[in-house]
Amino acid sequence: MTDSNNATNQQWGGRFSEPVDAFVARFTASVEFDQRMAKQDIQGSVAHATMLAKVGVLTDEERDQIIQGLTEIREEIENGEFNWSVELEDVHMNIEARLTQKIGITGKKLHTGRSRNDQVATDIRLYMRDEIDFLLEEVTRLQQGILSLAAKNTDTIMPGFTHLQTAQPVTFGHHLMAWYEMAQRDYERLVDCRKRINILPLGAAALAGTTYPIDRHMTAELLGFERPTYNSLDSVSDRDFAIEFTAVSATTMMHLSRWAEEMVMWASAQFNFIFLPDRFCTGSSIMPQKKNPDVPELVRGKTGRVYGHLMSLLTLMKSQCLAYNKDNQEDKEPLFDTVDTMKGSLRAFADMIPAIEARKEYMYEAARRGFSTATDLADYLVRKGVAFRDAHEIVGKAVGYGVEQNKDLSEMSLEELKGFGDIIEGDVFDVLTLEGSVAARDHIGGTAPAQVKLAIERAEKELALR
Repeated sequence: MTDSNNATNQQWGGRFSEPVDAFVARFTASVEFDQRMAKQDIQGSVAHATMLAKVGVLTDEERDQIIQGLTEIREEIENGEFNWSVELEDVHMNIEARLTQKIGITGKKLHTGRSRNDQVATDIRLYMRDEIDFLLEEVTRLQQGILSLAAKNTDTIMPGFTHLQTAQPVTFGHHLMAWYEMAQRDYERLVDCRKRINILPLGAAALAGTTYPIDRHMTAELLGFERPTYNSLDSVSDRDFAIEFTAVSATTMMHLSRWAEEMVMWASAQFNFIFLPDRFCTGSSIMPQKKNPDVPELVRGKTGRVYGHLMSLLTLMKSQCLAYNKDNQEDKEPLFDTVDTMKGSLRAFADMIPAIEARKEYMYEAARRGFSTATDLADYLVRKGVAFRDAHEIVGKAVGYGVEQNKDLSEMSLEELKGFGDIIEGDVFDVLTLEGSVAARDHIGGTAPAQVKLAIERAEKELALR
């Protein structure tokens, strides 16, 4: 029989004969990080109390007492007046204990028909739904910034690269619109991920459901969920949505990291393609000339952090039997840090990208080097009736000559070019100029300035529909 002097202060302590060791209490507590879900915990409890009154488990008076108490607790938390206790383990127990302090025994009735297992699963989904909505706004703002910069550079010519070697001339606006397409897929993945988050586990109780006559559809409607979950075992143990969100985030961060790599290179003296405003850079403690692109570098570094969180969550879940296990407490810190990393990285890029200035003259000069119009010369020969493979060989010899003479194809005389094929005429220079090269690719998805402008217009219409 439990000695009253030895009783635990946890709300589940009736079965135990001695208090939990102080270290174990701290080790197993999650309140230091899960308190960020307090708003969602209260939101879920208000809906649960409303439903319990509707089905007759609570009286209307008890429901009103509970909702009033929870409202006051939410204000205490928002004002920084709430006393979080490690001894009470988590956000749920802290709020429930405070509610009981405020309204007495009625506060203890709130947990009827539910468990912390379905409660925390609900809170995480509510929290993730709110955070995804914010992230969608930030992705949209990022895309608007990309469009703003692209619209200023529809005619700005730069080298396009493969293998980081000069390949063909493109417009800077076209390159930026590739970034836009990546961000568009990120947006769509977040929207799709949100669909699977927006399903209500509350009512699954510990693992098998509850004997009380609850109305899960009502609770789902009150909380804005699409529907309740269909299996109580899966409801309390599922963390697929957390893994999926982290996978989506890892892909988004991979995109940001690719852009960051380009920005770091482009801002260097060796490229000098772009100017990053000082507010996004820092200096050196020893080298006074340095201007370091710290924002893109840091985002590039944070990408690995999110990759690690994805692997952490996959490993967390890989050996768990049904249903809930204490392991699942470890889902929150990697998930929360992924959210924070995404929010910070997207905000930084959404602020920075529209402030970038293109150094057009350096981009243009770089595009003139590396024989970037060689493919245009080959296409020219094909249009004159030369088989492509033969045209490829002819142009290869012309490039070899250009390397020896330190001349770009556009710098060679007609006589020099005709030395590689009599079929070459004076009109060849129309395709050997950078402007002619980009203008010739005038089809949907091409780099021609006219097509870049159309792509921007399409994108602006997409964003206007959100």
